[in-house]
Amino acid sequence: MMNRLILPAARIAAAIAVFVAPFGYAITGDHADVLMGVGGGIGVGVGVVFRGGSRSRPWIGVLIGSIVGMAIALFAGGLSGDRWGLIGPSTMALAVGLVVGLERASISGYRDVTRETFIVAVLLTLGFFPAHVASGILLAVRESGFFSLYTLILVLPVFLTPWVALPAGLLSHRREGWRDRRPPLLLILGVAALTAGFALMMATGVLVEGRGHSGLSLALAIGYSLGIVGLVLPVGAFLLGRSAITWLQPRLGVYGHLADYLRVMWVPIGGFAVGYLTIIVLFAGFYGMLERFSPGAFSGVESGAGITDWLSFSFFTALGQDFLTVSPDSVGAKMLVGVHLILSAGWVVVLFAAVMTSIGPKLERIARRQGVD
Repeated sequence: MMNRLILPAARIAAAIAVFVAPFGYAITGDHADVLMGVGGGIGVGVGVVFRGGSRSRPWIGVLIGSIVGMAIALFAGGLSGDRWGLIGPSTMALAVGLVVGLERASISGYRDVTRETFIVAVLLTLGFFPAHVASGILLAVRESGFFSLYTLILVLPVFLTPWVALPAGLLSHRREGWRDRRPPLLLILGVAALTAGFALMMATGVLVEGRGHSGLSLALAIGYSLGIVGLVLPVGAFLLGRSAITWLQPRLGVYGHLADYLRVMWVPIGGFAVGYLTIIVLFAGFYGMLERFSPGAFSGVESGAGITDWLSFSFFTALGQDFLTVSPDSVGAKMLVGVHLILSAGWVVVLFAAVMTSIGPKLERIARRQGVD
């Protein structure tokens, strides 16, 4: 049982990491920021697939996890200073929007939205754990005591559950099958308590935004943080996530059946690659031999050019592209390049025709079977 869970989870996590990690390092060199994006994306992506059971395809988890992870990396790497006020509610609302927007998501009331928001919050909290270790937040909690701002950062997604769930429910109550007319009083009280708590922390200087402010400037700072940062950005992120997954899911659904086609195409694709690489290696030897026995047949050849140079030239020639430095100069070299191009193009045409003739009936059976399903 565990093996059937661990292996799919590892595949989904690896796919998300492949997408998110390079994106994160393209933004920042901070390992903790990249870990935050990768961990958060993996937590949400894997959780979406396993919560959906057989209804959820792995590619849905990879898609949602990659979007969430990239958003977290973008916020974490693109901002400086106190970033948690933006990273927490915005990326959490984006993740909730992606989950709520799924075609098969069973969301029919505020209780369902609150449940999904809490689950996303827990998944993000667990996903952020490696980043907290790398950034030293866990050590700061140990040194400053449990009741500190660092402890709030550790559990911030869970802490923000009512704040994200209420606007998510208000923006979803018009969907078909929605059974609640009004949000629960407990959810409203939770948002009010969070609002009062954040305002108090800002007024007392616990949060960075409250330092150095007094009177009107403090009121404006609190209004800006609770209005723009705490409401407008999460609402926009939720709507963006819900719209994105609603638009993408039916268009990317074809990838859910891609494995069936790849099983049929795998052997022909491998045969094509072997033949194509054989032609490249063969002509790389011809080019090097011609230049050795007829110096000057190719212009731009550096002294001591080896097989790697000729393999590169042969590869680009097979693709019909000009190499950056080497080009045929003599008549013999031009004829050799021409023969190479003819053989490469002919190999593509002939093999494609042979493959389609042999596997065409199999592809038709797969299409009929998926049409029935």
